[in-house]
Amino acid sequence: MALAAAGGAAVVQAAGTDLWAGFRQRVARLLGQGDAQREQAELERLDRTATVVRTVGQDTEERARIIEEISWRTRFETLLESLTAQERALVATELRVLLADATPSTAAPAGGFAAGGKVDIHAEGGAVAAGVINGEVRVGTPRQPGPSQG
Repeated sequence: MALAAAGGAAVVQAAGTDLWAGFRQRVARLLGQGDAQREQAELERLDRTATVVRTVGQDTEERARIIEEISWRTRFETLLESLTAQERALVATELRVLLADATPSTAAPAGGFAAGGKVDIHAEGGAVAAGVINGEVRVGTPRQPGPSQG
């Protein structure tokens, strides 16, 4: 179920971002299916996921993200499989809308820089590293001022 997999990935990607508050509410509402107790339980699960995604160390980050994605994919699959064909079509449509709304744009403004994932920009030994440079950059020993410059 590609839609369930996309849902699992979206939960992990949204955790800790500016989209999270609204996204987590909508996911909980979708999975709760009108049951306030189930919705609250989903909110608690979503909060645990956000905590895991925010607090894991770099060496375990990818593994933790994969585990969380699988967990949420399974939750979406279970929901979709529990529904009648007509209900499944409606929930699938809701999930598609939720995913479309939760996908951040990576379009960069003019002269800007945008990335859809992790970015690491690093320079050593007098080199220059930048996402965007507007203007002139020189590396090396600065030129001596001319006689007219003092």
